[in-house]
Amino acid sequence: MLVSGLSGNEVYCLAQKGLAPGEIVVGNSVVSMGLGGAIGRFGQTLAGGEVQAMTALVSGGRHAAIQRMEHEARHHSAVGVTGVITELRTLAGYTEFLAQGTSVVPDGGGTGGNHLFSSAASGMELYCHLDVGYRPMRFVMGNIAYALGIGRGLTGGLRTLGQGEVHEYSQMYNAIRHHALERLRAEAAAAGANSVVDIIIQMLPCGSGTLELLLTGTASHHPRISSGPVQPDQVVTSELTGDEIWNLAKLGYAPVQLVMATSVYSLGLAAGIGSRFRSVGRGELPEVTKLIYHARENAVELLRAEAQRLGGERVIGNKLRIHELSPGLIEVMAIGTAVRRVEGMTPASPALIPQALIIERDTIESKRTLQESHFPAVAVGRSAFSSASPRGCFTVLAVLLIPVILIILSLAMRDITKQ
Repeated sequence: MLVSGLSGNEVYCLAQKGLAPGEIVVGNSVVSMGLGGAIGRFGQTLAGGEVQAMTALVSGGRHAAIQRMEHEARHHSAVGVTGVITELRTLAGYTEFLAQGTSVVPDGGGTGGNHLFSSAASGMELYCHLDVGYRPMRFVMGNIAYALGIGRGLTGGLRTLGQGEVHEYSQMYNAIRHHALERLRAEAAAAGANSVVDIIIQMLPCGSGTLELLLTGTASHHPRISSGPVQPDQVVTSELTGDEIWNLAKLGYAPVQLVMATSVYSLGLAAGIGSRFRSVGRGELPEVTKLIYHARENAVELLRAEAQRLGGERVIGNKLRIHELSPGLIEVMAIGTAVRRVEGMTPASPALIPQALIIERDTIESKRTLQESHFPAVAVGRSAFSSASPRGCFTVLAVLLIPVILIILSLAMRDITKQ
């Protein structure tokens, strides 16, 4: 009895490419951070930036689970695995890394042979990739675990007293995201690929005071990009969906590179105080409006400059995300895919089949437990320590400065009394 994770639309799409559904395949790895690792991680968290011990632990656990999933697929004589996901969760205080997907076999029987591909794409997206000419090779990832750190927190915290961009934070966030992308491209190049399609970007809690930036995608090879393997900096990347890649190829465009830009702005102490007085009544807050507008414009201009440097003609699928890092400190992130005209990448089919465009609906709804409602994401391990956020840095400064201010006031009152 076959148990497959593919939907009816996915089965239909893959059948057009000579593939049939196989068994669900799973791989996992359960690890413990250990006391020594936790202490080392705390030291790196204080310094800020990448927490290398955590990055290595998470990357190793995810890759071990993926390798075991692929081994199980070979056991089922599969030619590939689609819809691969990588997750982590806590079990009895330990961390489980889980990789899961659905194997595919040749339509009409046969075995997979020595080569097995794994793909992050769904069956419908995989159809689009294959139709355009992208041959899937391997599910790849690039990750980095990082913390703000007290050093950057105090420096940047002082900068947030004024208005405008906080360069310490902007530089750190931009460097972190590009490091993760570099690791994704290096892993793809090591697999012999010249492109990574269907990239998904996730920000995940990764222990107390630490976040993991995770980029996953499908390392693929397209003969129009290169005839053979390329260097990591030549690997093409894209976060466009399968049908977007198909439609752009129909128009003669192809991805160049995933581009990202971050701009961290402070609303400033003066703007914050002024806006609070204004917020008593109704109406627009001009200072805040102008600052947030400039933060978005700055992020878009950084994105545009990066795309031009990479040889892109335009940026497709640009997404702007804004959130508050702490009161008065906002981060604007712009993400898109730089594209340009490329000859010879026309899809094989004259039109995209409707089954490849249908949005799948989730038929299972589950309510979060009480624990999940308070802690919406799974953290790796347990720690009594946390990295310093900007709010935390201000708390430290307040604790240090309040006694000084009280002493100054006391001396001033003493002088007034004497007079």
